[in-house]
Amino acid sequence: MKSSVPALPALQVTRETRTRPSILERLNDWQYMERSIHRLLAAWGRHFTDWDDKSAIHRHVWDQAEIVQKLRNRIEQFPGGNPDAPVSARLESLANAVLLAPGFEDAVTGIYEILAWEMARTYIAYARTAHPVHDAPTVTMLHDICTLKEQHRLWVRAYRRSHPHRVDPTYRRAITDAWRDCGELAAALPVDGQPARPAGVATDFRLPRFSGRSCPWPAPHDISPYIRSHFARDVETRRLFWAIGYMLEKNLPDDQLRWIYWGHYMPWDFHYNVSRHLWDESRHGDSGYSRLKDFGIRLEDVGFPIHDQSGRAAPDGVAHPTDPGDPLDPKALYDEVFFIGMVAEQGHFTVKNQSYQDFRDGDDLESAEMMLFDIIDETQHVQYAHRWLPLLAEFAAIDNSDYKERAAALRKELQDKELAAIEKDLLLPRSPGVPAWDHYQDLLARIRTRCPLSNVGLTPERSPKPM
Repeated sequence: MKSSVPALPALQVTRETRTRPSILERLNDWQYMERSIHRLLAAWGRHFTDWDDKSAIHRHVWDQAEIVQKLRNRIEQFPGGNPDAPVSARLESLANAVLLAPGFEDAVTGIYEILAWEMARTYIAYARTAHPVHDAPTVTMLHDICTLKEQHRLWVRAYRRSHPHRVDPTYRRAITDAWRDCGELAAALPVDGQPARPAGVATDFRLPRFSGRSCPWPAPHDISPYIRSHFARDVETRRLFWAIGYMLEKNLPDDQLRWIYWGHYMPWDFHYNVSRHLWDESRHGDSGYSRLKDFGIRLEDVGFPIHDQSGRAAPDGVAHPTDPGDPLDPKALYDEVFFIGMVAEQGHFTVKNQSYQDFRDGDDLESAEMMLFDIIDETQHVQYAHRWLPLLAEFAAIDNSDYKERAAALRKELQDKELAAIEKDLLLPRSPGVPAWDHYQDLLARIRTRCPLSNVGLTPERSPKPM
């Protein structure tokens, strides 16, 4: 017969405790492991090929950043709490055991179905035994974290239905052994000798050179010259461009996974900002793709080209992430953040605001809404660049004092190239029977049929594409 006496809570104070309850050290261990999961998602995320799976992994990176942030916030609420405090090297070994999977599908299992599940079980065990009043903030936080983990668990269950896989037994055993060596995180681990480094930095792990694609990435016809030369004077062209342009922003998050993994020397706040930036760009890609589908346009009609595929043969029209890429050194990371934040995003605000006004006034409010939310997001992204370029420059040994001037000069250089290209584009044939022209006109007609604008021919001439 079971006792009716409720179990006593596991106390976090002993006769020797001063102002730091024992949960604090466990929180530091948990924070390290959750930050490691964040890095593991970045390490393997470029392998996902399906569009919806990419959307999921990009969202999970942001969710995982939120999990880490919740733990860091809780740690800082304790006297002397330091979320960057050293933790046991055994935790690094555990994280690396998951990272060094024999293949991509094994890594998916290791991250989502083994490590994340064990972490959730650890949190549930603590929430069941902790005093429900005294440590309610930690218990509430763990409930929130487990809610996110449950969403990820449901996603991976659905993923496994379409991607069945039996995990390599040696790999599973390596993770299980490392987990047990960490005492299943039932108590804080002592820091003996060298503390844990970020997951992967002491390994030869490499992210793939190319991001996966499950759809043909070359466009059937190159209509960019027509879009470029008609952009300033044709509101329908602008609408076609932005639907395609936003769709193509799906490329950037996979690049930013590299920022997270190779930028391990940057403070957590950098990774938190990059994670939000990454998810925003993924959502912009979803916005553009969603709008294309509203217009009756498929990815096969416009292609899913990506800048890092140049020179790569793809006989089946699909990009497979196979070859390992080079590490992203501090200078390369600086250059990428500089270009995205200070050139590409900063340089598009004028044309975006003009198109937002035109779509709004032309009664295509969904396209207008797509533009407005992007403008709001990317205003914040430019602020991220301003915030982090000085520190990135220190690591890269770069003089950052004139970064605003350099960005302005590069934006002008790209604008001049765009204007020169327009002069050549105007000489292209524009008559039936020219495949690229016919395709361009067909796409415009599809959009016009689905969602006509009320201000065609009434909008003023706008700024040309900036780059």
